[in-house]
Amino acid sequence: MSGAGAAVLAWALLAGALLPVRPQPLPHGERKVQEKEAQFNTTYIDWVDANLLNIYAFNHSVRRSRPEGVRVSVNVLSDQNDRPVLFVVRQKEAVVSFQVPLILRGLYQRKYAYQEVSRTLCQPQTKTEVETQYFYVDVSTLSLNTSYQLRVTRVENFVLRTNERFSFNATAAQPQYFKYEFPEEVDSVIVKVTSAMAFPCSVISIQDILCPVYDLDNNVAFIGMYQTMTKKAAITVQKKDFPSHSFYVVVVVKTEDEACGGALPYYPLSKDASPDKPVDQPNRQKTLEVMVSPAITSEAYVRSVLFCLGIFLSFYILTLLIACWESCRQHKRKGLLAAMDSPSLDTASLLGHSRSIPDSFLNHGPYDSYGYGSFGNGSSSSTEGVTDSLGSAEVSYSYVGERSLENVAGRPRLDSLSSVEEDDYDTLADIDYDKNVIRTKQYLCVADLARKDKRVLRKKYQIYFWNIATIAVFYALPVIQLVITYQTVVNVTGNQDICYYNFLCAHPLGNLSAFNNILSNLGYVLLGLLFLLIILQREINYNRALLRNDAHALECGIPKHFGLFYAMGTALMMEGLLSACYHVCPNYTNFQFDTSFMYMIAGLCMLKLYQKRHPDINASAYSAYACLALVIFFSVVGVVFGKGNTAFWIVFSVIHIVATLLLSTQLYYMGRWKLDSGILRRILHVLYTDCVRQCSGPMYVDRMVLLVMGNIINWSLAAYGLIVRPNDFASYLLAIGICNLLLYFAFYIIMKLRSGERIKLIPLLCIISTSVVWGFALFFFFQGLSTWQKTPAESREHNRDCILLDFFDDHDIWHFLSSIAMFGSFLVLLTLDDDLDCVQRDKIYVF
Repeated sequence: MSGAGAAVLAWALLAGALLPVRPQPLPHGERKVQEKEAQFNTTYIDWVDANLLNIYAFNHSVRRSRPEGVRVSVNVLSDQNDRPVLFVVRQKEAVVSFQVPLILRGLYQRKYAYQEVSRTLCQPQTKTEVETQYFYVDVSTLSLNTSYQLRVTRVENFVLRTNERFSFNATAAQPQYFKYEFPEEVDSVIVKVTSAMAFPCSVISIQDILCPVYDLDNNVAFIGMYQTMTKKAAITVQKKDFPSHSFYVVVVVKTEDEACGGALPYYPLSKDASPDKPVDQPNRQKTLEVMVSPAITSEAYVRSVLFCLGIFLSFYILTLLIACWESCRQHKRKGLLAAMDSPSLDTASLLGHSRSIPDSFLNHGPYDSYGYGSFGNGSSSSTEGVTDSLGSAEVSYSYVGERSLENVAGRPRLDSLSSVEEDDYDTLADIDYDKNVIRTKQYLCVADLARKDKRVLRKKYQIYFWNIATIAVFYALPVIQLVITYQTVVNVTGNQDICYYNFLCAHPLGNLSAFNNILSNLGYVLLGLLFLLIILQREINYNRALLRNDAHALECGIPKHFGLFYAMGTALMMEGLLSACYHVCPNYTNFQFDTSFMYMIAGLCMLKLYQKRHPDINASAYSAYACLALVIFFSVVGVVFGKGNTAFWIVFSVIHIVATLLLSTQLYYMGRWKLDSGILRRILHVLYTDCVRQCSGPMYVDRMVLLVMGNIINWSLAAYGLIVRPNDFASYLLAIGICNLLLYFAFYIIMKLRSGERIKLIPLLCIISTSVVWGFALFFFFQGLSTWQKTPAESREHNRDCILLDFFDDHDIWHFLSSIAMFGSFLVLLTLDDDLDCVQRDKIYVF
């Protein structure tokens, strides 16, 4: 062979030696198995191919009194995504297997690859005090020569200790879990996990001591209870739910942040990348801190229940004491009046005793008060009274500073304009004509608008109560069924992202996850029932006065109709029930349950204020509840479609403004403005006569001022909604109702004082105390311990610890205070016009 040929052959042999040779698989059963004795805390750098199986044998001593964790960490150094390396860990009672690169899926079947993987091994239970356990790590692949690193270590602080914090790191391919054992004296604990960084998103899971442990993003939700987490997570765990009296705390970092409200990563990252090719995520590591602390004991539950009952039952006791005190006052007053009528009592003795007798005891008719305690004090001062209506017929309709009281007990009932019933008219046309004439007077009195038969009006206003009772039954039953289903789903699936609790202060009881939020609603029910009892007592006393033909009951004061008050008390009780239902599982879809009867309460309060001075022309129960049903309809539509929907907000704002204008017209013309085909012609006629032909001011200035302010406020709210488009549409709608109620109430108070009337001590105290309580209540309401406008993980960032008896949080205190404030507001409406109980109705102005 020539020298040149030898050189070529040599180069060919050298090149063949350097080029990789595709390994030929060995015959079946002839794969080479290489078993090695391995040690903890030693890093093994090795290789494997299709013809080689590496087995690493480990052994360690396990103590039953002090269990420890074992963690296997691997890193594949070669890039062989199509043919990964398979790691199988064989233990005494479990097998754990995973491949590297580890492929995890996100939304839309996106793939993410991880080269470094660490897994904690499940620890089998030991029956003896000390036991030597063996486990094996098998490494195999179908690829070419692939290098890897293997390291097995013991996990420090694998068993969590009570009230001790422990910090650790976790990634999507390197999850962590720890064991906790209940102490003998602890029945319930709360597991708190915190992090200084919001992202990457992570999942906290509580699992029973079973093998395998589900600690990957694609299987962590299979068993146990779990929550997504940004900065805070808290899960209350009860010993009775775990037969072994121990559990695992599993922490997994998710492959994507969308579940926690984060941005979805761009995928694929480059134009050349294939959608099926996995994307690497090297920097998704999160530092967390876990602490397990004992939850409250059963004694704390009993103490909190007694505290809640004690607060609201004290109102019953206080009402009873005031009622007894008021009854004693009335008995003394009757005795004094009887002594004054006695012929044996001369004028000198009367004068001698007059200084020691309070003025409020003198010059009262036989019907002084039909109230319930001081809440219903219907007496008026001795300087107030009612003049004969016939004698004052020629007097202009304006209030006199001091109104004298004649003895109305002996006057015939026909002396008053309010005695004219509809039965005195021949035809319905006469009634309508009289109403049109009466309502065009510049100064109206209550007698002008209290002409309908009292029995007809009583039935009319009783319909409010029966209608709302019927609505309550048919509304509450499906709500209760739905929230029970929600709670069942939470308990069965373990998905605690379904409900938006304050998890740092959520105390379970039975199947209920947050019993404290339900218990705190008891005040609405108890105080609503107390208000119904007060109204019942007032109605009984009023009916007794009517049976006695008491002139004060027949001729004086604001006409007494109790149907709306009964409806208000029922609505308050239903608000408590539905709020409790909402807090069984608070979330985005059932928040309307909590607000529905708030709309009812706001609407009924406005109707009651209007009915006080307009008893004959108040809206019927059917039309009123139809309007409230329309409000609830918009609430549901707004919750479902209103989030960021411009078309919905335009339609709602237009309807809001149009409804405000129509209602303003009805109020200004005292219900005599008809909505029919001729409305446009009448509007043009009014504009021409009042604005073009002669520039005259409004006939009803006070009403005009109220309605102008109301339109400004409502138009501003409509503009705010259209521009900002708040996510919480239900609260926005409720704010509209509350603003209108407060405006009308302020107008009523101002007009009452302008008309020469006064506010007695009891309603004045109710107004002041209720305003203070509302202020504190709103402070706690705006603390915002959770919000379903964000993701469950972001909502938990607002969670805070309990602040009262280690049982109630800020929102529970809002429940306490708001129920008391609503009860006080109802008492204000009930007692506001008690100063007019001895004033004849044709001397009480309408406004």
